[in-house]
Amino acid sequence: MNTDETTLLKNIAKEIRILIIKMIYEASSGHPGGSLSIADIMTYLFFKEMKFDPENFGNPSRDRFILSKGHAAPVLYAVLAKKGFFPLEDLKDLRKISSHLQGHPHRLDTSGVEASTGSLGQGLAMAAGIAIGNRINGIDSSVYSIIGDGESQEGQIWETAMAAGFRKLSNLCVFLDYNNQQIDGFVSDIKDISPVVDKWRAFNWNVITINGHDFAEIESALKKFKEEIEKPTMIVAKTIKGKGVSFMENNLKFHGSPPSEDEYEIALKELNNG
Repeated sequence: MNTDETTLLKNIAKEIRILIIKMIYEASSGHPGGSLSIADIMTYLFFKEMKFDPENFGNPSRDRFILSKGHAAPVLYAVLAKKGFFPLEDLKDLRKISSHLQGHPHRLDTSGVEASTGSLGQGLAMAAGIAIGNRINGIDSSVYSIIGDGESQEGQIWETAMAAGFRKLSNLCVFLDYNNQQIDGFVSDIKDISPVVDKWRAFNWNVITINGHDFAEIESALKKFKEEIEKPTMIVAKTIKGKGVSFMENNLKFHGSPPSEDEYEIALKELNNG
């Protein structure tokens, strides 16, 4: 990845973060912290890595993405709007009753959404199921998913880990958003999931650890995913919750709280100047 590509991705990620703040402020509701923490990963996946065509989204050979941590819907809606699945102006209707952009992704409401998620743990299971289906149908494409570290306290995550490892789903790539925060506090205090790398390796996964805000490391990890032919890949992405907005970074308050008017103005100023 050259300097121009890196600069382009950084600019897109900045715009995605601005859109996240704007739509959550407009809605007076939503989850900014966990949306901001995966903005760089989402930017790389949707604007460089994945193969799909918004004009022909039913093509069975497309790559799929499942946001298992569905409460981070704002970041998914931002990238889908930027990719042309629906107008950017729709983002202002986040979480409104008449809107197609609800608090969690709904496959039947929103163009570009592959699966309805929000009940934690289920998205990863759906991603693995799609990966199995693609293999059975001879479809040579990849399935990507992002799970949360708080979500990783769910038993269904580990049932899927065992099944995917056993079935050698090398077409499945999962990112763990490892920001160490969940709604009730720090993951390490509530129910520590470490040692994460050892656990996923024990389930026969190809495990890679990266800085989830570094595009070069994201690119390198995805290259290793494509080279792996016998195991599903788990990319443990160390991230900062609320990344990009100083007062939101590592601040438990902003797991699921919108910014105030003053905070909104400060956040936009920081992002625009960043």
